[in-house]
Amino acid sequence: MKADELAIRQLVETWMVATKKGDLPTVLNLMADDAIFMVPGREPFGKEVFAASSQAMKEVQIDGVSEIQELKILGDWAWIRNRLHITITPPNGKPATRSGYTLTILRKRPDGAWVLARDANMVI
Repeated sequence: MKADELAIRQLVETWMVATKKGDLPTVLNLMADDAIFMVPGREPFGKEVFAASSQAMKEVQIDGVSEIQELKILGDWAWIRNRLHITITPPNGKPATRSGYTLTILRKRPDGAWVLARDANMVI
């Protein structure tokens, strides 16, 4: 594997570990300031709404597995087709399991770090 592919795979792993730990600052650091998220039933939203939604769910435990199906790097841009399996457990509640695909576009910053730029999440 080349360095950029390894860096992108590490970004996905870091995102999953930070999400499990509830480490929102780490997750936010992995996305561009102009990141856009698209999910079923909602208008597209950016990093600030993502942060506010995540903060509102700080008591919820999220665990999951990410399976990269495809990863293509095109210069300073890359995309991932990914399958997610997640379990969401609210405080004193029953766990809910969700799975589905995401299509993520990443951008390489001038410092060489990869960040999430766009994400279409079809996890239901």
